[in-house]
Amino acid sequence: MIVRQLSCRGSINSHLRAHLKDMARPSSDLAALRKIFSEAKNIAIITGAGVSAESGVPTFRGAGGYWRIWQAQKLATPEAFSGDPSRVWEFYHHRREVMLTKNPNPAHLAIAECEERLSKQGRTVTVITQNIDELHRRAGSKNLLELHGNLFRTRCMSCGHEADNYKSPICAALEGKGAPDPDTNDAQIPVQQLPRCEHEGCHGLLRPAVVWFGETLDSDILTRAEKVLDSCDLCLVVGTSSIVYPAAMFAPQVAARGVPVAEFNMENTPATMRFKFHFHGPCGTTLPPALERHETEQT
Repeated sequence: MIVRQLSCRGSINSHLRAHLKDMARPSSDLAALRKIFSEAKNIAIITGAGVSAESGVPTFRGAGGYWRIWQAQKLATPEAFSGDPSRVWEFYHHRREVMLTKNPNPAHLAIAECEERLSKQGRTVTVITQNIDELHRRAGSKNLLELHGNLFRTRCMSCGHEADNYKSPICAALEGKGAPDPDTNDAQIPVQQLPRCEHEGCHGLLRPAVVWFGETLDSDILTRAEKVLDSCDLCLVVGTSSIVYPAAMFAPQVAARGVPVAEFNMENTPATMRFKFHFHGPCGTTLPPALERHETEQT
């Protein structure tokens, strides 16, 4: 499977864009999707930044994708952290503090409600998300695979220990730091004062437990995602740009074996023409009607 071949974060290439452009246009027939939904036993839902944007979470893509004078994606690399851990921790501290003010929106809630409802019928809903914001978990999703890690987990650079971390601020030196205004100077916090490991007296430097650009995705999570994609009989792609590997190829891979795929997005993506359905508009508006209880469902 292509999951095995492309386990490092990167962008979809121009040749695939050109190939997809020539394919048939997908349907927007909600009734047709609902009939397939009513019969599906194993549903995979792949989500991206677009589903959280409606909760006010910055996507860090496009013209607005800057923190201070830095393009956000340039800070999400091992090299950036190695070169200036204080700056990178300011950036992630800001993101953590912002996320503490955000709540799941109707799309997150519809997915979680659907999972709980269908589980009582012996049916399975699994969320495979590129998001690190934890909104799916807070909405109530249980079958959740976080491809790119979690903003509220840390990993020790010395001992490798990972742990949930909801401290606000995450350390005393970061209190009041991380303002995104381009006129704000870097705090230049000494590395000894940045978040440190508390596991068995290690005291090593912590980093966010997220997958940065250029890093390999967790092999266990990829294996689980592979099994979900291999067994699903319906796939929904919600709020993802379909340009970041390997997730960009998950849904096209499913579609290639004849499984219906429905895309929910504000715009077409490079993969749109590979799918059976496309529903244009805010995910919080278009997704709930697709996932609500079907008239044939058990009560």
